[in-house]
Amino acid sequence: MDEIDNESPQSLGGKKRAENLSAGQRHEIASRAAKVRWAEASTLPKATHIGSLKIGNSDIPCAVLSDGTRLLTQAGFLGALGRSTKPKGKSQVATDGLPPFLATKSIIPLITREIFDATVPISFVTSSGGKAHGYRADLLPMVCDLFLEARSQGLLTAQQAQIAEKSEVLMRALAKVGIVALVDEATGFQQERDRDELHRLLSVYLSEERLAWAKRFPDEFYKQIYRLKGWAWPVGKGKTPLLGHITNDVVYERLPTGVIEKLRELNPTVEETKRRKHKHHQFLSAEVGQPDLRDHILQIIPIMKISKDWNAFKRHLDVAFPKVGTQFDMLPEQ
Repeated sequence: MDEIDNESPQSLGGKKRAENLSAGQRHEIASRAAKVRWAEASTLPKATHIGSLKIGNSDIPCAVLSDGTRLLTQAGFLGALGRSTKPKGKSQVATDGLPPFLATKSIIPLITREIFDATVPISFVTSSGGKAHGYRADLLPMVCDLFLEARSQGLLTAQQAQIAEKSEVLMRALAKVGIVALVDEATGFQQERDRDELHRLLSVYLSEERLAWAKRFPDEFYKQIYRLKGWAWPVGKGKTPLLGHITNDVVYERLPTGVIEKLRELNPTVEETKRRKHKHHQFLSAEVGQPDLRDHILQIIPIMKISKDWNAFKRHLDVAFPKVGTQFDMLPEQ
């Protein structure tokens, strides 16, 4: 029996009508259908970052959406659990509102509201403009934990026992790293997330307007620098211009990441004098930045006092307040 014999009368009738349509009519119908699809897609979140997440022996396609949702594609999620990656029906939801791999009476009592809510598939637009479905990334460890608990209670069927074995492998792989962090790294969203966090930090750490000058560095700070360097403490105000470089090194460059770069932008060097017109601390916010500066200075002065010379001080300082990317030896002083 050939394929057409298996078609319903309605299907055959539809094909017959389609054959009788003019080219213009077919184009109009296709255009209307496309508009419907585009209207639906315009309301869906878009995948801004995509990647493939390797957990154990599984490679799971993943994405970060425009609304910040981290998800695993539906096919990847099912494949990681050892299920078919081509579920029947686009929503993969059973009559009880659960995906088939969870819709078993024996394990339903173990399903929390959190798991139930997370099993709703999320539709999104891919980077190529197509429509796809996925699950929240944090559903995976919850499902794995559920199957391991059900196995311990002897509630699983033979097929579900295979899911429990997969779950054990996945949970071991996830033991040291959170699923959200893994997705961020796999998709490249981590760098953008870090930039957003830096922007939020700088918005509260720095002042939008330059504040009036006030004495922020106690004389003891400078006296200790002179002692550690073996310099004679000057009488009057004739301090060495090297103090600017030293202060950047031991103070400003050890404040939160990004602060010193932004300070240099807000307080640039004047070309004619090769000096800065203002003090960096005048651009730190009164609520967050300046208190943090004060605390940092108060913490490094005791380190200065216990150090016999500048090299010893720098070793102690690098341990207590390392710069980003600094590597140092933990060897005791000779």
